[in-house]
Amino acid sequence: MAMIEVGFERQNFHPLKRKSALLLKLIAVVFAVLLFCEFLIYYLVIFQCNWPEVKTTAYDGEQASREPVLKAMFLADTHLLGEFLGHWLDKLRREWQMERAFQTALWLLQPEVVFILGDVFDEGKWSTPEAWADDVERFQKMFRHPSHVQLKVVAGNHDIGFHYEMNTYKVERFEKVFSSERLFSWKGINFVMVNSVALNGDGCGICSEAEAELIEVSHRLNCSREQAHGSRRCGPGPLLPVSAPVLLQHYPLYRRSDANCSGEDAAPPEERDIPFKENYDVLSREASQKLLWWLQPRLVLSGHTHSACEVHHGGRVPELSVPSFSWRNRNNPSFIMGSITPTDYALSKCYLPREDVVLVIYCGAESLFYSAFSSLEFKM
Repeated sequence: MAMIEVGFERQNFHPLKRKSALLLKLIAVVFAVLLFCEFLIYYLVIFQCNWPEVKTTAYDGEQASREPVLKAMFLADTHLLGEFLGHWLDKLRREWQMERAFQTALWLLQPEVVFILGDVFDEGKWSTPEAWADDVERFQKMFRHPSHVQLKVVAGNHDIGFHYEMNTYKVERFEKVFSSERLFSWKGINFVMVNSVALNGDGCGICSEAEAELIEVSHRLNCSREQAHGSRRCGPGPLLPVSAPVLLQHYPLYRRSDANCSGEDAAPPEERDIPFKENYDVLSREASQKLLWWLQPRLVLSGHTHSACEVHHGGRVPELSVPSFSWRNRNNPSFIMGSITPTDYALSKCYLPREDVVLVIYCGAESLFYSAFSSLEFKM
């Protein structure tokens, strides 16, 4: 009788052991899926991005010299949610995606400077001082960077409000965190960072101040060009590099619509022919012409539309609209990589993981787990 009982216990022991092993395997699969979707996929996708090649040899008469190359990242429209809009899960999910993407890009690509082209926050236009402080703290955690990497940010309408919502307090609050710098020069390259929300042209105090700052920047750029050709008009003082600037702003320069935009991250076909409203979707014709005349840029980069577009102004000045960096605005977010010298540049786009791919992986893993778990329960 004792032998029968021992045999019975052994028969029950082996199935229980197999079930425990299967359960451990399922737990391991869940952990592996989480690790892949929340960490490894960012390395897998961004690892495929490479800095574009740019010519580094410049000729001054018959002499050739090698120019330094600046590696710059450009991203836009992060839209960190505030205290009023958006579900907490939406905030957690999208902010984790942007943090992982940014930190992975820093580690793999090693940029020297990162520019964010406005709408850093979603609710800066109406956030309370307490909510603003919380938003800034989260931003600084998400977009932390080594001291040798510079981070430059221009204002967007969600940061300081549209023109009719903008006031001195909001502008100063933003500039206290991100600086009021309008001109940034490095490795012989000039970047002009514009508060495009203030270019309404109606003579408001903030608008007049913004225009006066840009006229001063224009004067300094022109002085450098003239002094390089032997002119003494500008007098003493430090000169800027003799290099046409790169113009950075939130609003795009004036264009009628996105009708001529193409590519997988352009606006959806049904939206491309919708006319843009001046000073809301794009800058006005007048403000756009002023910027091109004053600054004579060789390249313009902007955000705001959340979609990609490349246009040429006057047939010679290219502008690239940078898509949103967040899953909240795009299924396929991206950023721009620029290899820039004082006389030339090359740009390429780096896509981030697609949100629908991550969701498909999770759904597939969930179905597999459910099937295996149901089978396990049935056997028990």
